[in-house]
Amino acid sequence: MIAVNIICVGGLKEEYFRLASKEYEKRLGAMCKLTINEVEPAALPQEPNAAQITAALQKEAVLIEKKLLANAVTYAMCIEGKQLSSESLAADISRAAVGGKSALNFIIGSSCGLSDSIKQRADVRLSMSEMTFPHRLARIMLLEQIYRAFSINAGTKYHK
Repeated sequence: MIAVNIICVGGLKEEYFRLASKEYEKRLGAMCKLTINEVEPAALPQEPNAAQITAALQKEAVLIEKKLLANAVTYAMCIEGKQLSSESLAADISRAAVGGKSALNFIIGSSCGLSDSIKQRADVRLSMSEMTFPHRLARIMLLEQIYRAFSINAGTKYHK
């Protein structure tokens, strides 16, 4: 069973997001070994300058790197990444498993994004949309798409 490791900068504060996350965690439990790792966002002043943001992203990168699984395909969630259909993500997951990978890492950054070092380390830069979403909602959307991809690969009726 392939491991799916979601690394998020920051946590879910709102109960409705936590409930949605738990629902997809439950659904995915039969399809993969899911782990959600939350790392603490670096502190920033109210109006940070570019240097402060870069330094914060680097601090977060150190924490993210400690959570990455080995022998994995790593996806950095970033707006400049490529967009995939649900079917294409399902095919990517299937290729990873057939290709001998034991895990998938998905990384969701803070409101300031991800450091360049994390983006460069990733195998895939993935964008959900050209629109911007709060990272809490992005986590739920990602969980749903991972569930949808596993459902497609299993041939279930969830994906229409």
